[in-house]
Amino acid sequence: MQRHRFRSRPRGATIIEFAVVCPLVVFILFATIVGGLGVFRYQQVASLARQGARYASVHGAQYAKEKNLAAATATDIATNIVQANAAALKPEYLTCTVTWNASNAPLSTTNYEDPTGNTVTVKVTYKWFPEVYLVGPITLTSTSTTQMLY
Repeated sequence: MQRHRFRSRPRGATIIEFAVVCPLVVFILFATIVGGLGVFRYQQVASLARQGARYASVHGAQYAKEKNLAAATATDIATNIVQANAAALKPEYLTCTVTWNASNAPLSTTNYEDPTGNTVTVKVTYKWFPEVYLVGPITLTSTSTTQMLY
């Protein structure tokens, strides 16, 4: 009985397969890394919005009255909280807007029978340029609204 030897594939086929598959694998790897960095940047922006809203909610008119200090302004929040805590974010691409629904006092006294709580809204926007330039700039935005507490 004669046994047939199995023929191995030609050597050139392996090189061709590698040339086709390798760029796809590298692209998927870099896309995954850049996507992860995008999620990380968005989490930073969301955290900055929450920190700014928290600071604004406890440093309002009642805080200023009791502590004999100035109440937080939109510029204070943008400069001292958002910009100061923006690690690894380029400040020229970072914007912050702060708005109060009525005032920066804890309660609105327009209706003395039914006082309603005032809120502060902090919106942080960051123009992110992905590190590998697979796509153009992406605008990351997060908004946080908190009731005035102090």
